[in-house]
Amino acid sequence: MAKARAKGRPRLSKRTLPSKTCPVCERPFDWRKRWEKVWDEVKYCSERCRRAARTR
Repeated sequence: MAKARAKGRPRLSKRTLPSKTCPVCERPFDWRKRWEKVWDEVKYCSERCRRAARTR
């Protein structure tokens, strides 16, 4: 059985997912469910890129 989604929240499909570019590796990365509440704060595509940014 499918889950009911919250009212007022738009349904996201793979085609409409927001994306950003990682400043370290310069590759695009897409929105993930676990980043739902902090998407505006996400800068790096991975933990590896986040650590690499600190050593620069």
